[in-house]
Amino acid sequence: MQQRPFKQVDVFTDQAYLGNPLAVVLDGTGLSTEEMQHFARWTNLSETTFVLPPTPDAAAQGADYQVRIFTTAYEMPFAGHPTLGTCHAWLEHGGAPQNPGMVVQECKVGLVRISRDSAFNGRAAFAAPALKRQEATPALVQALADALGIARSNVQASQHLNNGPSHFGLLLDSADTVLALVPDFSRLRSVLAGAGISGVGVAALQPGSATTGLIARSNREARAFAANPPATAPDTTDNPGLEVRFFFDHGNGVGEDPVTGSFNASLAQWLIAQGLAPQRYTASQGTCIGVQGRVHIHRDAAGQVWVGGDAVTCITGTVRL
Repeated sequence: MQQRPFKQVDVFTDQAYLGNPLAVVLDGTGLSTEEMQHFARWTNLSETTFVLPPTPDAAAQGADYQVRIFTTAYEMPFAGHPTLGTCHAWLEHGGAPQNPGMVVQECKVGLVRISRDSAFNGRAAFAAPALKRQEATPALVQALADALGIARSNVQASQHLNNGPSHFGLLLDSADTVLALVPDFSRLRSVLAGAGISGVGVAALQPGSATTGLIARSNREARAFAANPPATAPDTTDNPGLEVRFFFDHGNGVGEDPVTGSFNASLAQWLIAQGLAPQRYTASQGTCIGVQGRVHIHRDAAGQVWVGGDAVTCITGTVRL
């Protein structure tokens, strides 16, 4: 064992202890997969990351570091809050990117770009990985609705989303419906396992959102909106346009995630493509569990969706591993 630099950071918040915590081991060199998994289980956080030098091939493509991401039970190919949190910790620890305006992270899903340009007022934002999505069977939508404790009529749209993690998205009829959910976690775990997906996220437009009426429009009108979305208000943490909750199986049962970058990334790609959300908005997540998470979404002129958020360091020191 040796002393290794370590940070614990809070992600998707600018106030410590109101976001999603992440443990970051800033030098994972020489640790086996089993040792990483054991430590991640010990931290008992939703995710723990280990920073390593990039592989030669990835370095040649511009990667600044490699990260491995673990829940308490398994390794993940990609996750959003570990991406932003690890980048924050790496930069704060003295990491210097090859390109001053863009950090490039290597992970199991490939290379992920993390920008800190003016589009997010200095916040880091990662480029959402390529998304695979498809419709779910009516039976699965009904099973998820039943497990979440809502009527099928509360579900306005649904989609199976995969950007590394495989999860399911439901667009509900109102933010009140989202906030009032009381899932049956045992039943939900059975549905998720049977469908081979790791979690389910629910979202709804906030009252007064520029797109509140879109879910009542025809598919033709929605496609037209997606091609020519209206101007939207400036991105601000004070006026979220979407309320989000995410429930996932962390290996010891299903729980609610404070703030979920990977789900918000795939959710944004889906909703914007279908004309159900504007090209720029802020999502609120964690409200029901005492968290004030804010996820900042922006689709650029090239069609790339970026997912941004603040990060705050809560603990700095060393860990014996």
